[in-house]
Amino acid sequence: MNLEKALLPTTHLGGHIVSGHVDGLGKIIERSHAGRSIHFKIQPPNELAKYIAAKGSICVNGISLTINELNGAIFELNILPHTLHESTLASAQAGDEVNLEVDIIARYLECLLLGDKAAELVPKQEVTMAFYNLKIKKKYHIYP
Repeated sequence: MNLEKALLPTTHLGGHIVSGHVDGLGKIIERSHAGRSIHFKIQPPNELAKYIAAKGSICVNGISLTINELNGAIFELNILPHTLHESTLASAQAGDEVNLEVDIIARYLECLLLGDKAAELVPKQEVTMAFYNLKIKKKYHIYP
């Protein structure tokens, strides 16, 4: 288990905002050496792919990391030796499952884009292109 002290109101914010929740399980599809770091390719569940962005943040097994590259849903990470050896990723291999937490700001943004729909008791409400085209573009007069 990876543990880190909680952020205090007086603490300098120098990283990503994470809550410690698991949004889904990803699968390591490749582990290789890349210079002085270890390179990982991870496949997230399809429902989390929309929250993952190149150069964005993601938590893998509780470790807040920056995504180097994104190829479809598969994201790539380079882990420095210090981070690798101070975490559970040191023993992680291709084929292993890892806990993923996506960026909390992306989740809040999704709720904001849902607007009043976010208050409805609808299972697994998601922003889709159809919803965006029908509701958001019309409401805010967004034209191409």
